[in-house]
Amino acid sequence: MENAVALFGSFDGNIKLIEKEFNVRVTCRDSELKVEGDAENTSKACKVIESLLQFINRGEALSEQNIRYCISLVNEGSEDKIEQLAGDCICITSKGKPIKPKTIGQKRYCSQIAKNTVTIGVGPAGTGKTYLAVAMAVTAFRSKQINRIILTRPAVEAGEKLGFLPGDLQSKVDPYLRPLYDALFDMLGAETYQKYVERGNIEVAPLAYMRGRTLDDSFIILDEAQNTTREQMKMFLTRLGFNSKMVITGDITQIDLPNGAKSGLKDCIKILKNIDDIGTCFFDEKDVVRHRLVQDIIKAYAKFENTDINNLRNNGSKNNGSKN
Repeated sequence: MENAVALFGSFDGNIKLIEKEFNVRVTCRDSELKVEGDAENTSKACKVIESLLQFINRGEALSEQNIRYCISLVNEGSEDKIEQLAGDCICITSKGKPIKPKTIGQKRYCSQIAKNTVTIGVGPAGTGKTYLAVAMAVTAFRSKQINRIILTRPAVEAGEKLGFLPGDLQSKVDPYLRPLYDALFDMLGAETYQKYVERGNIEVAPLAYMRGRTLDDSFIILDEAQNTTREQMKMFLTRLGFNSKMVITGDITQIDLPNGAKSGLKDCIKILKNIDDIGTCFFDEKDVVRHRLVQDIIKAYAKFENTDINNLRNNGSKNNGSKN
C-alpha cells in the first residue's frame, strides 16, 4: 500500500502523467493496479509503472523528472537500462542528501571520470556536467585520493558587455565563478568550504590563473570550456601533474567567444580522440534534469540552428564515452 501511495504521488500527480502520455486509465483497488487502454499503450504504461516501482523499492522518491525519463526510455524500447541506475550514490551533501546519477548519460559520465585521467563532458545546460564533476571531486578529496580541488572557467561575458565592475580582483571574477561556488556550498556547506579555501585545499579561479603552474595531487575542473580558445585549452591541459584528474565541461551550442574565435573545446574533442586515458561523454536533452520545458527548448534550438554536435559525437569521440 505504501508503494501505491508513493507511485500515485500527491493528488495522483505521478499517475496522471502516465495516463496523459499513453492515453490510459490507471486505478488501484485492493492493492492491485489496473491499467486500461489499447494494447500497445497499456503495455508501455505497465513498463513505466514497473520501472517506477524499482525506484520506490530502492527507497528513492519519485519526481517529475525521473517519471518523464522512464517514459522516454520506454518509448525508445530501452526500459531495461533503468536497472543500470540502481544504487550509485557518488557523494553526500552537507545536509545529508545523497547525490546519484539520474540518467544513463549521467551514470556513463561518472564512470568515465572514475576510469580516466582526463574526461570531457559535452552537452546542453541542465545535464549535471558541472555538478556531478564537483561531486566526484569532493568524493575523491574526502577519501584522500587527492589533496586539492581546483575549479576554473574562462571569464568570458555571455553575449553582454558588463562594463566596469567595482571591487578588488576577486570581486570582479566572482560572478563568473558563481555556479562553481554554488556546487561546492551544496556539497560541503559554507563554513567547511571557507575552511578548506583558507587551507589551500580548494581553489576557485579564472582560467588565466592556471598559466605556468603544474597541478599535482589535484582534481581540476574546467567549466564552460566552450569559451576557451585553442591556445587556452592547450595551456590548461598541459597543467596536468602527477596523481591528478581533469574534467572539462562545456556546451558547444553556447559559445560566447568574440570575433568568431574558434572554440578550444571543439578542437580538443577532435585532437585528443585517439589518446588512451582520455574519455569523452556526450549528453543530450534526455539527460536534462531541470524543468521539462528545458528539454523542449534545447530540442527546438538544436533543430533551428542545425548545430554540429552530431558531427563531433560521430567523428570526434571514442566509443567508450559517446551516446548510442
